Amino acid sequence: MDQNKIGKFIAACRKEKGLTQMQLAEKLNISNRAVSKWETGKSMPDVSIMPDLCSELDISVNDLLSGERVPMENYKDKAEENMLDLQREGILERAIRRLLNSALPKSCQYFIVVILSAVLAAGSLYMLFFDTEGGWGTKVFEIILAFGIIVLCIQTCKEIHEH
Repeated sequence: MDQNKIGKFIAACRKEKGLTQMQLAEKLNISNRAVSKWETGKSMPDVSIMPDLCSELDISVNDLLSGERVPMENYKDKAEENMLDLQREGILERAIRRLLNSALPKSCQYFIVVILSAVLAAGSLYMLFFDTEGGWGTKVFEIILAFGIIVLCIQTCKEIHEH
């Protein structure tokens, strides 16, 4: 993933909506410095804030992680590429570790993990059942991806319970 490209995309989407960095930060309950760091490519939005950020900017998480609006005909390929990038870069593991070390009550931690896992698994299963272009190799990959997300959810819930 290209943090600079993603940052420029966030800035462009924010400006399209007529928002300042401060206004976007207030809507997301974060500091305007965090928004500035994203837009300059110095950091990435935390996984836990991505759904709200995307909602405010009227984009999908896939668009955000791609750093551009992804046309429907390329959507599945881009989603798979982004999922692999997330795993390769360890972003999901870092987000989970941050969640485990947070001061949030365990019930909130469980809720966040289950919701994020459900969204990711649903996306993978959607591609499995509604993508008519992919061959069996793609279908197997999507099944493994959905299964991996569910296993990650279960393992994270166990860690939250033990923590």
